[in-house]
Amino acid sequence: MTRQGTIPPDDKHDDAPAAKPRRQPFSFSRVLKTLGPGLITGASDDDPSGIGTYSQAGAQLGYGIGWTMLLTFPLMSAIQEISARVGRVTGHGIAGNVCRHYPGWLLAVVVTLLSMANTINIAADLSAMADATKLLIGGPAILYVVLFGVTSVAAQIFMNYRRYVTILKWLTLSLFAYVAALAFAKVSWMEALAGVLLPRISWSADYFTTIVAILGTTISPYLFFWQASQEAEEQRVDATKHPLIERHYGAQHEFSRIRADTITGMAFSNLIALSIIVTAAASLHATGKTDIQTSAQAAEALRPIAGPFAEVIFALGIVGTGLLAIPVLAGATAYAVGEGRRWRVGLTRRPKEAIAFYSVLALSGGIGIALNFTPIDPIAALYWSAVVNGVLAVPVMVLLMFMARRRDIMDRFVVRGWLYWLGWLSTGAMALSVIAMGIGFLL
Repeated sequence: MTRQGTIPPDDKHDDAPAAKPRRQPFSFSRVLKTLGPGLITGASDDDPSGIGTYSQAGAQLGYGIGWTMLLTFPLMSAIQEISARVGRVTGHGIAGNVCRHYPGWLLAVVVTLLSMANTINIAADLSAMADATKLLIGGPAILYVVLFGVTSVAAQIFMNYRRYVTILKWLTLSLFAYVAALAFAKVSWMEALAGVLLPRISWSADYFTTIVAILGTTISPYLFFWQASQEAEEQRVDATKHPLIERHYGAQHEFSRIRADTITGMAFSNLIALSIIVTAAASLHATGKTDIQTSAQAAEALRPIAGPFAEVIFALGIVGTGLLAIPVLAGATAYAVGEGRRWRVGLTRRPKEAIAFYSVLALSGGIGIALNFTPIDPIAALYWSAVVNGVLAVPVMVLLMFMARRRDIMDRFVVRGWLYWLGWLSTGAMALSVIAMGIGFLL
């Protein structure tokens, strides 16, 4: 048995000549190519509904809520890395492993709740993107809902996988809009830094409700499913790669890549979330504007305070992040359903090779579009989606932690050490947030 952190014998090349690698000039595109599922997962976490949550937190509570970003970074990094390892080691996503090793009823409950939450989230994100576009150029919001929804689904179905992933990676740059928005906000940097490093806890229902919302936004089940499935997908695309349980060679290199990719993605996600909180605190909370409910309202509220450029930058960011997040939400649903049914799945496959998989993807996007034509308020529905996500996250994380420890699933690559315990800490924090949310409903 080989311990983590050591290189097994079949990982060594005794006959390989020692050669000093030639240093290549820095290239942003080359660095971007080394990043993958972790970066896209982290960036998609800051979707339009997440932006609304962070804006609301900053507007209501000011700089003092910034510490939550420091707290959630290691927790979300750990659980996402464990998800990615499961996908890379087994060659299957989370649902694929559940259907092979756990009762069918458990899979059905998990996948059903995930699909419901993701579809409602898609509807809310499309609504936010449409409202942001209407702010920028005017016109009917419902038209933009259809345009963005159809474009996102069609790109996943018909575009070449490699080209599509590249587009998603470049779309992560749209999140820098929120770093740019800081330039238009009159930030008290000392107060902002104190808010990150020195937690200021207020023993009120609103304060703890906001913390629950932030945890539920940053640690979401669809992110676990997506990153695990994408690791399995990347392995299927590359003919030189195999599930690590079948071929152990290169395991430590793969785990190092996963860790770097995941930490980069989660750090990027939290940096952007913190930028949104600080912008809202400096521009909205400082002027008494605390009644922000959506990301589009946050963008509109910035105009009289921080100027039209801040509003435009904020609105453009909403559209860019939505184009990134909707494919992840619909894709996570399709992977979960398809793997659970043992269909042929994968965005690398042509539509006729995986009709059922792409049908689920299109259905998820289509229902998300359709919800915007009903009397149901997508933003109000998003609240219940967050509740479902929060409740679902706990059993999924417990299941994931047990899965990562089972030798019949992970073989010699069971998760150990600090990563294992940090994963349980993340699970415990999420469980506490759900308990707090339940108490808030009763009070």
